[in-house]
Amino acid sequence: MGMEEETRNFLVLIMQTASSIILWFLINIFFGIYLKYGLFETTPSISNIIYYIIFIIGCYFLFKYFKKKWKEIDIN
Repeated sequence: MGMEEETRNFLVLIMQTASSIILWFLINIFFGIYLKYGLFETTPSISNIIYYIIFIIGCYFLFKYFKKKWKEIDIN
């Protein structure tokens, strides 16, 4: 006995979304904390500003992509 195709596709979509978010967080943790682009010494430097601009733009496109992916499925 196998899984129904709709159920399998739904679970794959959930796992792809979760893994994409985890990968996005790991990349931002690496650059933001490990390389210290997300941390301010006393005032924000140009590298901090660029990091946060890229972070916001990346979040926008990531969530736009998720919205498009999740609209493609029919939940009912």
